Amino acid sequence: MTHRGFTSTLPLIALVVLMTFVSLVATPAWSQSSSADTQQGTPSGAGMQAGAAVSTILYFPFKAAFAIGGGIVGGLAYLFSGLNEQTAKSIWVPSMYGTYVITPEHLSGDRSVRFLGVAAESDSSAGSYSQPASEPAR
Repeated sequence: MTHRGFTSTLPLIALVVLMTFVSLVATPAWSQSSSADTQQGTPSGAGMQAGAAVSTILYFPFKAAFAIGGGIVGGLAYLFSGLNEQTAKSIWVPSMYGTYVITPEHLSGDRSVRFLGVAAESDSSAGSYSQPASEPAR
């Protein structure tokens, strides 16, 4: 295969990889039950699902690019900080966690879209344990 032939098939390969990834990510999200299940089978529910699909197609490339960039920058921060994992996680968590697939619940306002991710409570408290402050007696 010549160099010219490879560059002409590169967009096709990228499209196949992207479509495969989107189908693997989107299928579990649509299979989850939710409060919007009562609208399933109605024209309104179909419109919400179509809107969610179009929104995901537009939103996902930006979120994926942000996550990939955050992964690279976090890896460099890890190396340049003397292998300090907390430094890397302070970049990785906001960039890699968060919403990747827009669902009808996001469009109806039942769930919020989180472009920047938030660490789970067990992750944030693992580094240093502190006793929770008790509320004053009333």
